[in-house]
Amino acid sequence: MILHELIDFGTLRVIWWGLLGVLLIGFALTDGFDMGVGALLPFVARSDVERRVVINTVGPVWEGNQVWFILGGGAIFAAWPPLYAVSFSGFYLAMFVVLSAFIVRPVAFKYRSKRNDPRWRVAWDWALFAGGFVPALIFGVAVGNVLQGVPFRLTPELWSIYEGSFFGLLNPFALLTGATSMAMLVMHGAAWLSLKTEGSVALRARSYGSKAAAAAGVGYALAGIWLAFGVDGYALTAPPVVDGPSNPLYSDVVRGGTWLAAYAARPWAIIAPLAGFAGIALAFRGLIAGREVTTLLWSKLAIFGMISSVGLTMFPFILPSSLDPRSSLTVWDSSSSHLTLFVMLVGTAIFMPLILAYTAWVYRVLWGKVTEDDVTAHGDSLY
Repeated sequence: MILHELIDFGTLRVIWWGLLGVLLIGFALTDGFDMGVGALLPFVARSDVERRVVINTVGPVWEGNQVWFILGGGAIFAAWPPLYAVSFSGFYLAMFVVLSAFIVRPVAFKYRSKRNDPRWRVAWDWALFAGGFVPALIFGVAVGNVLQGVPFRLTPELWSIYEGSFFGLLNPFALLTGATSMAMLVMHGAAWLSLKTEGSVALRARSYGSKAAAAAGVGYALAGIWLAFGVDGYALTAPPVVDGPSNPLYSDVVRGGTWLAAYAARPWAIIAPLAGFAGIALAFRGLIAGREVTTLLWSKLAIFGMISSVGLTMFPFILPSSLDPRSSLTVWDSSSSHLTLFVMLVGTAIFMPLILAYTAWVYRVLWGKVTEDDVTAHGDSLY
């Protein structure tokens, strides 16, 4: 027996679908509070010292948190090449805007406190705001467009042709999911600031965070209702060949009905949206009550539930096509080869525990609050 045949092709595809979700959720759980803190910076901090306190709550960890973003992009490239090709070409301008925000953010971290000039520092503070606000919004807009179907089609040679535009992505449903994404990550950032700061900054963070939690809950509910009654779903017309070739054109797909039919087929999947709503409600309550560690944990539960509900609702679809449903990418027809997925899984089994262990160690070392005394006493060594 060849070693990679120890796990059949169909199972490997599902495993990598799940691992892709883990990487995306891991990015939202870690770098998500960085983005939320950036979006909150101009509002929760009034003085220069307070702004430096806020910045230094994420300053030591934001670079490590972005590893999840890189891992997610690498996993898409290696495990799901058609998904990488279609999404990164179709969403090119949106990706450019996100990457621009991610490029500005580290520059702002490094240069913001290099000059003792109020206008200089305020300009970089707004750059940090953009570095948090813009990606949080656009990631949610992307999810809304994926749920509606992306305007692309595949040629017989499997070349992808995208017929959309950047401003076409900014449709009402996508803007709702974008606003919900932004509110979710602002809630998460506020929970982090509640844990890592004290005094006026923490109080303001809880105030803004509770409002963001309420907005996230309302937005999530409205998006669910809209998805049920205003967005067409996609379905396979025949049982899939789970170990077949990676050619989306071999699948028969129709558009119509509702995405929420997935919950009739897989009733256990209702756990995901319930976890999303429960996490939001408990994070809201924790922010109001001034709880710290548990509020952050509930915020993480909300993010886990909200993001996983999208994946479970769409399964087995990864990227549906609004132009030609038959070109839609699914778990069963858009992956890399059997051998490639197996080799990647072995590498993941070796290195993922190391990444998790190192991340846990870093957060343990950096545990504790950032205070104004810390910032003023170590002015040359902190952001």
